[in-house]
Amino acid sequence: MALVDIPGSKSITARALFLAAAADGVTTLQRPLRSDDTEGFAEGLARLGYRVGRTPDSWQIDGRPQGPAVTEADVYCRDGATTARFLPTLAAAGHGTFRFDASPQMRRRPLLPLTRALRDLGVDLRHEEAEGHHPLTVAAHGVEGGEVVLDAGQSSQYLTALLLLGPLTRTGLRITVTDLVSAPYVEITIAMMRSFGVEVAREGDTYVVPPGGYRATTYPIEPDASTSSYFFAAAALTGGEVTVAGLGEGALQGDLGFVEVLRRMGARVETGADRTTVTGTGVLHGVTVTMRDISDTMPTLAAIAPFASGPVRIEDVANTRVKECDRLDACAENLRRLGVDVATGEDWIEIRPGAPSGAEIKTYGDHRIVMSFAVTGLRTPGISFDDPGCVRKTFPGFHEAFARLKEEIVG
Repeated sequence: MALVDIPGSKSITARALFLAAAADGVTTLQRPLRSDDTEGFAEGLARLGYRVGRTPDSWQIDGRPQGPAVTEADVYCRDGATTARFLPTLAAAGHGTFRFDASPQMRRRPLLPLTRALRDLGVDLRHEEAEGHHPLTVAAHGVEGGEVVLDAGQSSQYLTALLLLGPLTRTGLRITVTDLVSAPYVEITIAMMRSFGVEVAREGDTYVVPPGGYRATTYPIEPDASTSSYFFAAAALTGGEVTVAGLGEGALQGDLGFVEVLRRMGARVETGADRTTVTGTGVLHGVTVTMRDISDTMPTLAAIAPFASGPVRIEDVANTRVKECDRLDACAENLRRLGVDVATGEDWIEIRPGAPSGAEIKTYGDHRIVMSFAVTGLRTPGISFDDPGCVRKTFPGFHEAFARLKEEIVG
């Protein structure tokens, strides 16, 4: 059995950094993820005048309920979608002029539903080049609050950004959502806001967020469930056994639901109070699965799908086309490079059983493409990557950790 030490959740670390910066007092984050995305978020907070102290196992953030400590800042968001979407929202609650830019990859990713909603709330926000994309400038004078309608069909991060903003407004927010993808991520946000002293109410499709600010706390970061999916999939694929401690019945992250897909395919799954174990049984059945709510794990499933006894069809994943790359097409292209028969549509991919052969994987600079096809490599010699280092976005030590896992469960 392999007991895998998974780094902290990227999603939880990013939300916790926002909440800590907005809270009244000093917050300690225990075992935060240290990766390019989260370091970029922390660096952005520092540019906005927040104090971020670091020790090997924790970060301390001095909160400022009134907003950034500076009145002018230029923030580079790197590749981080949470950084690029959350920090302009945080800055809007303060007073000053704040410019945000990002990497070419992040510049391509959409922002318009969020920035349109912020404008509807009276935020003076200007896109400098392409409308709905970075770079952008916020001329902040606080946010009054009120009612707003939001389309979160491309990303739940738009809704999360507004929910996080709500307690910093003068009168609170009522956010009516017309469409929502990756709903479990919103539940993470609401649960974390509760830990910082704010209770969000829901009236049908409307989220009601009270004013009044946040309360500082000590907050432990649970292991990343999306990252865990590669290690769980490795067990299912090889007949090995993998346990991830810190992810169990009380886990916040919806992506832990990926183990239920593995269970349907034939793996044994045990979920305890504080750990989850997946054991491969030597068989993988074909499956048809809707992954709208756990779409970050779509590439993980695609990468092991050729080894199933029947077709694997993944549906309702249109939003994966606007991630770090078009993940649906990237998975299809790379599977075809390996000699696998694949069909795709606007929001689905179907992968037929096959015997993949080695090839170079085109990563598009996307960490999840690399980590997913590393799992394929457990059964397919000769797989390499054109940009293996892009895993630094969420798991800088991935290749070393995966090599240790391979030694333990494959030999």
